[in-house]
Amino acid sequence: MMQVQEIDALELPELAPYRTMRRQLEHRQRGIFVAEGEKVVRRLLESDFTVLSLLLPGTWLRKYEPLIRSRPEKVPVYLAEKSILEQLTGFSMFQGVLAVGKIPRAHTMEAVLQRSVRPYLFAAVEGLSNAENVGAIVRNCAAFGVQALFVDRTSSSPFLRRAVRSSMGAIFRLPVVEGVDLAQTLYALRWRNVRCLAAHPRTNNRTLSEARFCTDCCVVFGSEGCGISDDVLAACDEAVAIPMVSGVDSLNVGGAAAVFLYEASRQRVKT
Repeated sequence: MMQVQEIDALELPELAPYRTMRRQLEHRQRGIFVAEGEKVVRRLLESDFTVLSLLLPGTWLRKYEPLIRSRPEKVPVYLAEKSILEQLTGFSMFQGVLAVGKIPRAHTMEAVLQRSVRPYLFAAVEGLSNAENVGAIVRNCAAFGVQALFVDRTSSSPFLRRAVRSSMGAIFRLPVVEGVDLAQTLYALRWRNVRCLAAHPRTNNRTLSEARFCTDCCVVFGSEGCGISDDVLAACDEAVAIPMVSGVDSLNVGGAAAVFLYEASRQRVKT
C-alpha cells in the first residue's frame, strides 16, 4: 500500500528522521534506521523489514511503485526535488533516494542456532567503532554464506546509517546478535561444539591455508587499532593469521574479513 505526499514544508513532523540523519545514535535508540541510495532502498523494500517511509524525487516513484504497493504495511512516500532534499537533510546527494525502516526485534544466540543449518558458519566482531567497517563486514558475511554475525557491546551498531549504507543493504538479510559479551558468547558456542577462530595478524600458530572451516565454526575479528582483546582471544580455540610479505603488518579489517570468509566458503564448497 502506498500513500504519496508532495513536500511543501520542511518542518513536517513526519520528516524528523530525515532532518536528523546526523544523529545516528539517536535513531538507534528510537529503533529506526535510515537507508540511502537506490540499491539499498530497493533491498529494504524487498526485505521483511518494516518500512516506515520513503523520501525521494518524483522521478524515482515509478521505479519503486510496484515494490511499495506489494508491501503489507501502508508506506508514506514523500516527494521533493533533490535540492529540497539536500536542504532538509543537510547532505549533498547523488540520487536523493532515502527510506526509514524499523530495526527488528533483536536476535538471540539460541534463536540463531535453531534457524541455522549445519555446519554453522558464524562471524563475530569486537571493538569495531567505525560504522563503515561494520557495514563492510556485514556485506562480506552475506557474500560468503555466514549465517549470523555477533556484535559485541563495544562495537558500532550495524543499523547506524553509515553501516547500513556500507553494507549495501546486506544487513536486511543477515541475522545479527548485538550487544553481546563476546568472551561469554564464544565460550557458549564452544560448549555447543562450535570452533572459534581468532583472526590475528601476529600469531605463529597457524596460517589461513592451514585452518579448517568445514565444521561448525565462528571467525572472530577485532579492531584495527587494538585487535582482539586478551579475554576474547583466550575464549577462542585458536588464532589464525593471513600470511603476508615482510613489512606489512595487517590488512584493513574489512579486507581481512573478506579473505577469511572467502577461504571458509571455498573449503565448504569443496566438501
